[in-house]
Amino acid sequence: MAGTDTRGAAERTAREPEKPAEDLAGLGAGLDALDAVPARRTPLRETLVRKVLPPLVAGALVLVVWQVLVRAQVTEAYKLPSPGAVWAEVLDAWHQGTLLGYIWTSVSRGLLGFLFALAIGTPLGLLVARVAFVRAAIGPILSGLQSLPSVAWVPPAVIWLGLDDRMMFAVILLGAVPSIANGLVSGIDQVPPLYLRAGRTLGARGLRGTRHIVMPAALPGYLAGLKQGWAFSWRSLMAAEIIASSPELGVGLGQLLENGRTASSMPVVFLAILLILVVGVAIDLLIFSPLERWVLRDRGLLVRS
Repeated sequence: MAGTDTRGAAERTAREPEKPAEDLAGLGAGLDALDAVPARRTPLRETLVRKVLPPLVAGALVLVVWQVLVRAQVTEAYKLPSPGAVWAEVLDAWHQGTLLGYIWTSVSRGLLGFLFALAIGTPLGLLVARVAFVRAAIGPILSGLQSLPSVAWVPPAVIWLGLDDRMMFAVILLGAVPSIANGLVSGIDQVPPLYLRAGRTLGARGLRGTRHIVMPAALPGYLAGLKQGWAFSWRSLMAAEIIASSPELGVGLGQLLENGRTASSMPVVFLAILLILVVGVAIDLLIFSPLERWVLRDRGLLVRS
């Protein structure tokens, strides 16, 4: 009996070291299963239900409420036009061939001005974030400029540059550059110091470290600054187009809004407001939302579908 017990204990002792290895192997297999999310294409029906249907329902609800308010006569008809009256203005502008011209005049200015702001705000943000003296000197000024209403730049820009596209671009730059620069500074400030030390250890210093370590790590904050910069540039452009009018400038969405106010035509005013809103939403959906998804997916925060 004693020999049997001794042999059983020895066998159990020999098998015990195998359990931790088996547990670790099972844990590793479980983690691999979590990481290995099967890639699949989202069915068209699911895409329509999850992404297309909700905004359509929200838009339809807004139209219903709008029409109910018109029918209830909460105010005079010339103050609150019906959706049908605004749609008639859309069709009229389309038939006259001016609708796309209104949109393109503003969108081309806004995108070109934003690209100029991107070219200026990115190196400025890097300089402020990486040089302590520059941050102490310019950082508070950038924050102050970001909080300054963009409409305040229109009168001096008209006096300095006249009524032409240079004035429009100047207003866009003054509105967008601080947001882009501050967004990049915020992103760089959130980069873990360990990344910078590891980069220096591997020889990534100076411009090489900025390109391969700092900018990729600061990309989420930088992208947030870009979105805010576009919002500021678009609002700055609308303010400039509303205030400054000239035949050389053409008719953009802001000028269309001002023309409707001058003519006391609320359908035209609502048309301009809706077009401004549609352009803003379209730019976000076509440019910034895909960039955000790419950044999140690249960091493993978004499941590839």
